[in-house]
Parts: sequence; C-alpha cells; structure tokens
Amino acid sequence: MPTRLLLLADTHVPKRARAMPEEVWQAVETADVVFHAGDWVEESLLDELEARSARLVGVYGNNDGDLLRARLPEVAEVTIDGIRFAMIHETGAATGREARCEARFPDADVLVFGHSHIPWDTTTRGLRLLNPGSPTDRRRQPLCTMMTATADAGTLRDVTLVPVARVSQ
Repeated sequence: MPTRLLLLADTHVPKRARAMPEEVWQAVETADVVFHAGDWVEESLLDELEARSARLVGVYGNNDGDLLRARLPEVAEVTIDGIRFAMIHETGAATGREARCEARFPDADVLVFGHSHIPWDTTTRGLRLLNPGSPTDRRRQPLCTMMTATADAGTLRDVTLVPVARVSQ
C-alpha cells in the first residue's frame, strides 16, 4: 500500500513565524510519515508534530538548542515501503553536494536535508537529494514551500514542491 510522505525543514517557529501555517497542519494530518529536517527552534513544535503526525521522523538543526538535541538525532535513517531514507539538516555548499552526500550516505536511496531554505531535487547515480525549503521563512526564495511524495513498493513517486502561504509575523 502506498505511503504518503510530507517533507518539512527550517520551520523556525516561533522565531521566523508565530505559528505553522494551517495548510501545513492539514498536510501533516493526511500524511502517513512526516519528515522534519531540523531548525525547529522550540520544543513545543516537536511536541505538537509528534501529537498530530501518524509517524514523525526528525533531526536537529543548527538553530536547535540542547533540549531539542537531547530528543533528536543529527542523522536519521529509516526504511519506508522499501526505500532507504537518510536525513540530516546541513549538507554544506551546493557545489559538490551530490558527490559528498553519495559518499557519506552510501546505503541510502533518498537523502532529505534542510538548512538553506532553498528547495532542491537532484539525483546522483544512486541517491536522490530532497530539500523541501521552508514553509515559514522563504528567505530569498519566491515562496515558502514544503514537499509531498509517495513511497510505493520501493519507488519514490509524485515528488511535489508545494507552495505555502506565509503566516504574518
């Protein structure tokens, strides 16, 4: 049976946005698995995502303090519907990213990451790299974003970058 995925990163609640946009919560409630690639900022967001997600996979980011780091790993690795996922917050500079990540995560099929707030979807010889951007802080991007996808019998399909309306500060 296909598994509906939601990919989030760099939410920065409540520093960059007072709250998560309602459309993100709607996506959380329809997803089978929610990935969050770090920079939560407050433990209360982790608590709420844990409560509202069917399954949550998370890592800490560079803006996450000791309490979040005590609850979340730097790297998460899970297999969902035959697809081996790895997730980390930061992968370094865009130049050379694919080769670095392929070497660091040789057993992964998909790497989810954040940090830059820049959506990313590339494939190397054996690794797909996905950054959903940020649903709350677009920085220099035209839109706030998140990603959805479907894991189905070992195949990742329907990867979609979803624009998110900004929450006013």
